[in-house]
Amino acid sequence: MSEATPLDNALGFTIPSRHVRGRVVRLGDVLEEILSAHAYPPAIERLLAEALVLAALLGSTLKNEAGQLTLQAQTESGAVSLLVADYMAHPGGAAALRGYVQFDADKLAEQGPHPTLFGLFGKGYLAITVDQAASGGQEAHRYQGIVPLEGESLAKAAEHYFFQSEQIPSFVQIDVRHKTGEGCVAGGILVQHLPEGEVGRERLHVRHDHPEWEHVQALAHTINAAELTDRALGLDEIVWRLFHEEQEIRVQETSALSRGCRCDEAHIRSVIGQFPAEERVEMADAAGNINVDCAFCSKIFPISLVSLNN
Repeated sequence: MSEATPLDNALGFTIPSRHVRGRVVRLGDVLEEILSAHAYPPAIERLLAEALVLAALLGSTLKNEAGQLTLQAQTESGAVSLLVADYMAHPGGAAALRGYVQFDADKLAEQGPHPTLFGLFGKGYLAITVDQAASGGQEAHRYQGIVPLEGESLAKAAEHYFFQSEQIPSFVQIDVRHKTGEGCVAGGILVQHLPEGEVGRERLHVRHDHPEWEHVQALAHTINAAELTDRALGLDEIVWRLFHEEQEIRVQETSALSRGCRCDEAHIRSVIGQFPAEERVEMADAAGNINVDCAFCSKIFPISLVSLNN
């Protein structure tokens, strides 16, 4: 098995006999493009890379072709005050990823070169929000789950989220590699046990000692960082290496991932235009422009007061 373009893709798979579904993701050029908008220090760069992979792993499980998943980690006391990464599906096209981090440089420096998750956030929380657009006669709806930021990584916090919020035993591993001259590559895998064996059906509570899940979890644990971040190793090859002894593996079509900031001048104008004229004047600089800075892509949109009045 061999995949032609192992970078910037998500691959879904199922193991019917074990009632397991999974996703594998690898980011390369898209990750570089997102990170290039900010001069993040290495620890923050790694954190955002992990968050983007996690957003892609979770977002690519959405059935709605116009769905959006937003991952947000927040605290009031840690070095990182806010982390946002989101995934937006596009019918017939590449799903869009974006993300950014707000942090205190002084507090971050106190944590050293390899800060822990607790060192970055303190007592923070992880919120995962799913927005499903109206589709196929179904109404639009929003779902949000919130759990404490616990564990050694965002991946482990996600495992805790699934077990606490949805009673789904899950395995999540995310690795990031940044070598001089090679750029940044990040990969991740999500494996989940669904007792009913079918996504979308009512789930049953799972025994902690279920032999099917214990077997799959043990196999998933054999994945290593080198495999997840190997540019030349296809995502389907990763699945095959882990589970080739299983009776059947169903691999889905690879879905492409792209960088997709949704800042748009027309939308910004419409938002600013809703403010009273006197408030718009207070927002403007000496040249008569209201400068709107997009936190995701670092672009600045100068909107003139004159153009808003026309």
